[in-house]
Amino acid sequence: MRWDNLVDAPTTAGTAGDAALFGMSAVTTRTFDTPEFRGITFHEVRARSILNRVPGASRMPFEWTVNPYRGCTHACVYCFARKTHSYLDLDTGLGFDSQIVVKINAPELLRRQLASRQWQGAHIAMGTNVDCYQRAEGRYQLMPGIIAALRDRANPFSILTKGTLILRDLDLLRQAAEATEVGISVSVGFTDRELWRTVEPGTPSPERRLDVVRALSERGIGCGVLMAPVIPFLGDRPEQLRATVRAVAASGATSVTPLVLHLRPGAREWFMAWLAQRHPHLVRRYERLYAQGAYAPTWYQRRITRHVHELATEFGIGPTGDGMPRRIARPTEHAPEPEPTQLTLL
Repeated sequence: MRWDNLVDAPTTAGTAGDAALFGMSAVTTRTFDTPEFRGITFHEVRARSILNRVPGASRMPFEWTVNPYRGCTHACVYCFARKTHSYLDLDTGLGFDSQIVVKINAPELLRRQLASRQWQGAHIAMGTNVDCYQRAEGRYQLMPGIIAALRDRANPFSILTKGTLILRDLDLLRQAAEATEVGISVSVGFTDRELWRTVEPGTPSPERRLDVVRALSERGIGCGVLMAPVIPFLGDRPEQLRATVRAVAASGATSVTPLVLHLRPGAREWFMAWLAQRHPHLVRRYERLYAQGAYAPTWYQRRITRHVHELATEFGIGPTGDGMPRRIARPTEHAPEPEPTQLTLL
């Protein structure tokens, strides 16, 4: 496996080719015989860097990310981050779901990098590659240290998650909001339980995720919903979109932003194999819809976006914003209403 851009010291191997391979003696591999981690292997590494610059060609509305994990036990069949496992010579299918790289020094490393004279305090997005509140976080507890480092440097940040574990860190999030801009979004692409069980088998249910939105809202923390992905021919029927937006509105979300499924290399192959097994009659339709690349045609994306915006208006959810993070309301005696904007993270 290739660890060269993860480990905190280069190997002493003699050739350039060998230097790209990090000896397993420097990686601690663990398995835990507990129900929630059965079948999962954790590779604990000490990273050289935790701040990642987003490629200039990316569509992301931010420049820097922090990813304490690689691989994700959420096991979403459409996850665009699957390709990143191939960089480590790890399998992008089942391996992505069960071989989790843990950057165990992430909190102290981030604290050191934020203190560098070269760091200018740019916005940092988390949960944009794999979920920082996946099940592994319950054991490794990296996020409290990461949030504390950002809070102490008053560095703006945002979090996107499908995980309910974020509620553990509510106090830290409120403290961070006293010092800087903080945006929180929960990903709920649909409320169809059968679809959820098949495409997001390792995630909390959509209802539990909306309970997170509700809990955050009740504590004065504005939270938007990224309605992603809207899955063509499986989750895009008008009644499905209506049910999802209605549930999002009932949760107290500040906004809802739809995002149609995109199929990048790595994710595309795994998703299409799943589709051929579960919905073979849809394979040709997908091949036509995604014939031009990773993204659905503009006309289709606009149709979904327009419909969701109309439903959001009907159910009284604020309009989506321009991709900037919302500020969590400071806990004052008369805290202002959260700004009705949404961080588009994916």
